[in-house]
Amino acid sequence: MARDQSWTIRALGPLSHELVYPFTVVIVCSWENTIGEASLSKITSAVRFSRHFGIDPARLEPIGVLDPTLNVDTALFMDPMLLEHSSHPEISEGGRKTYETHFDRSIKLLAASRAIGDMAWRNAKRLLSFPEINGTCLGYGTSSVAGSGSGPQATASLIETARDIIALGITDPDLFAAMALFEEGFGPDRISDMTTNVIFEDLLAFNARVLATLDVPLHVHMIRLKNGKSYSARLPSNPFIRGNGPIILVPADILRALPVAKDWAGISDAASHNAELRSQVNDHVAKLWRTRTLKDKDELKRWAMSGANAFETVLEMLRGANPKPYDMAGDPFGELVWRRIAEEIAVSEPRSIAPLQTPDVAGVCGVVQDIIAQFRFLIEDRRLSEELHYQGKPRPEKSAQRLFFAVAYAYCKANDIDLTPEADTGNGPVDFKLSAGFTGRVLVEIKLSTNTKLVAGYTRQLERYREAEEAAAGYYVVLDVGQMGRKHERLIAARNEAVLAGQKVSPIEIIDGSRRESASKL
Repeated sequence: MARDQSWTIRALGPLSHELVYPFTVVIVCSWENTIGEASLSKITSAVRFSRHFGIDPARLEPIGVLDPTLNVDTALFMDPMLLEHSSHPEISEGGRKTYETHFDRSIKLLAASRAIGDMAWRNAKRLLSFPEINGTCLGYGTSSVAGSGSGPQATASLIETARDIIALGITDPDLFAAMALFEEGFGPDRISDMTTNVIFEDLLAFNARVLATLDVPLHVHMIRLKNGKSYSARLPSNPFIRGNGPIILVPADILRALPVAKDWAGISDAASHNAELRSQVNDHVAKLWRTRTLKDKDELKRWAMSGANAFETVLEMLRGANPKPYDMAGDPFGELVWRRIAEEIAVSEPRSIAPLQTPDVAGVCGVVQDIIAQFRFLIEDRRLSEELHYQGKPRPEKSAQRLFFAVAYAYCKANDIDLTPEADTGNGPVDFKLSAGFTGRVLVEIKLSTNTKLVAGYTRQLERYREAEEAAAGYYVVLDVGQMGRKHERLIAARNEAVLAGQKVSPIEIIDGSRRESASKL
């Protein structure tokens, strides 16, 4: 690449097109999150609990705790259906009993309420307000480990639906876990916040026992929640929370990527494998489960709320779904692996690049290409491709995009280049920038070959992002993990067509992300 004010983009295919631009400063990567909208916005590092306190991560696994990242939420959630199955007595005995007692009281208060705003209703509202407790570092936080929890409107809606369920004669505490099936906005974060709030004292007892086995400094923390509750506990301090807030360790065996009650699809499989449950559901409802459309969700709600028998069937399905905690070792969704890689790559695979000589388009685009080249090298030659797969199948696209961030961060840190993951183009989120201080932009889009919108992502999404960001250029990086088919040819054709039309185009980089033979087999 020429290192002056003009530069050349190489086309994938027979055509090339030379473009001249004034400045460049930024790398941007975006992803479609199939699990949730967790992003890397404003993260400048990934600092795990174990690394911060100098603990061997292998020590935490037999203890049974999550090794949290202190400056960004991990998209895992407490599932109340897992409490009784925990190996930790503070949770399986204390936590489950606390959970049942709390919601028994809530149900009795709502049953006694005669009007919105009366004393029983107000007391129930207090019990059903669940502000987020930031110290667990869980959730979909986009820029930190802080969140909002449930607000007044969400609490009022929760109470209204709960009253309707209780009016059916349902007094089972797990009805609140099932409410994610009915309530808009009552998703994984809210279920997790609910569970954390209710069993918080048991969680602190778990921390007291576990922290006694770890040599980490503890401080007295006064934890005051927006619902009026307050706690005092000796916990480690998190320097990435304003005011050095507490770190609250969480048992790994009560965490899931999504709670089992996230949507109807999460419990329908239980019915399909259980003849007794199938007999309780008519053919029409079973068919609705198989279609799993948003329109059908309202009809499923009407069926579940049609009487006590129907709702009790829903609760049986929740329990029959046999939820299992997230596989921390295998990490099927790539929630954890990229954080380890971000810490280790700069040490294990250092690669020197020429420092940025001038903060112009040529200099920064050179850095962008070097980062993409290093990403390719690690994937194709250093078996980082293994991290793109779980049990022989590709991990979600967001995992590949996080790996790119991990490489870019390690690379930039090793070479003293500013990496600031943040941006919203107005046409959708883009999630990190490499900046040298000017206004130009270079966008990098990461896609898997399995993505059915792979070609559309190139022809529309990337160009739209680039226009919104007033970007000088963009790069389209495709990881071939299978199912490429003719997408490769269609990408070339789309790019060449744009070149012939005189439009701005982005180079396409195809990286072989297939699994490699181990060194012993080569």
